[in-house]
Amino acid sequence: MKKRLTITINKLNPSELSKVNTDCLVLGLNSDKTLNKYANELNKVSGGSIKKLQNKQFLKSDIGATGNLAAPQGIKSDLVYLIGIGKTKDKLSMEKAKSILSSMVNSILGTKAKSASIVLPDISIDGQDKNWLIQQLSFLAENQSYTYDAKINKKDKKVITLKKLNVFISSSPSSANRKSLKIGQAIGRGSNTAKDFGNLPGNICTPSYLGTQSKAAAKKYKNLKCKVLGEKEMEKLGMHCLLSVGNGSAQESKLVILEYSGGKKGDQPHVLVGKGITFDTGGISLKPGAAMDEMKFDMCGAASVISTIQVMAELKIPLNVVAVVASAENMPGSKATKPGDVVKTLSGQTVEILNTDAEGRLVLADALTYIKRFNPKTVTDVATLTGACIIALGHATSGLMSNNDRHANDLYEAGLKSQDKAWRLPIWDIYQKDLNSNFADIANIGGRAGTITAACFLSRFTKDYEWAHLDVAGTAHVGGLAKGASGRPVPLLSQFLIDKA
Repeated sequence: MKKRLTITINKLNPSELSKVNTDCLVLGLNSDKTLNKYANELNKVSGGSIKKLQNKQFLKSDIGATGNLAAPQGIKSDLVYLIGIGKTKDKLSMEKAKSILSSMVNSILGTKAKSASIVLPDISIDGQDKNWLIQQLSFLAENQSYTYDAKINKKDKKVITLKKLNVFISSSPSSANRKSLKIGQAIGRGSNTAKDFGNLPGNICTPSYLGTQSKAAAKKYKNLKCKVLGEKEMEKLGMHCLLSVGNGSAQESKLVILEYSGGKKGDQPHVLVGKGITFDTGGISLKPGAAMDEMKFDMCGAASVISTIQVMAELKIPLNVVAVVASAENMPGSKATKPGDVVKTLSGQTVEILNTDAEGRLVLADALTYIKRFNPKTVTDVATLTGACIIALGHATSGLMSNNDRHANDLYEAGLKSQDKAWRLPIWDIYQKDLNSNFADIANIGGRAGTITAACFLSRFTKDYEWAHLDVAGTAHVGGLAKGASGRPVPLLSQFLIDKA
């Protein structure tokens, strides 16, 4: 994982504000015109500039609103940004608090500042403390300063000049404060690593590439080891369902296994399984041509689990974690799987493939059977699985389905805490009948509730352990002019595992 920023945390007394030597200084400004101690100090040393601007209504201080003072007198900083933080006694939701921190970071990134300082706002957050603020701020600083370094036309690449960020708080930083800073930055870097994987074109980011990059990660981290299975090994094991997806491609399908040993020897691992379809044409059930280029993002589930296990290794989290990536390229061709074909899974169940574009569940089925050998404590699979999930939840929220209430609730809570949210959908037995087949044990599509029946399909292979499924079709990347991978759900997965530790 690339380190893009140096972030430090230090104590700052209001009387020292004028001495802060930085290109850009960011403070919070209350909306009830009661100046907090830092804004009051700035107002004092700058000859009452804040009050004057407020009286003329030139400074808005609603939550997340941004105002600035260029070269204010009495301050070493060339530029000061004032970010609205709500009324003095307000108790804010995590979502509103995050929007404040995001505005603080974005105000800096919109400049050419090489160094910047943020005074952590003194705000009250429902259910969270200062450490949550510190973790979120360091995460956002790293995450929002992402650039796609592999862009071919370097002249057009978004340039982020910020190299150093100092976070100021009103008391001497505790070990918990410093730990929160470190965790937030590591998760931010992990999210950026997932973005790099997702943004690469399909002719570079192939199943083999995922394997070589995973091996490189294992060389970097002491407690991480990697194994990559090719088609011959998977054929020998009986993973015909996974292999059927890559039949039409010249790219070899791979199963990537990363094991992080941070816990005690013999402790059951938490297992993450990622869908790694490095390009999805739909196969014989060919997708429409419009926006098909975005199907390079169909491996974002794989990107997230590879990145999350590196976050665990970076932070030396005392937990055993296994990440498994089921990877193939789904192409049409003379050897491609056809609608109506029947394949046998590693579990022994047979699948009638009615639609070759419902391929993610096929690679996951064999991977979810393979991971039983690890005797997992929990299993969470991550996949850009269904367009139906976008219809149900849009692009803000991932779909969550599970065979275990505790596991589902732990992921839900981690999503709230990390602000990488997921919402639970049912996988009741009434939906299972939609997958009935006249010619095999199970069909790979069925029914109108596409997100739910896809999870029902996966549930047929997960009866021996606690399992949850995250459908990130709407959250792992964005389309249109802002096209790119989002790095989600690395924050959710990382928070979930940190909480487990």
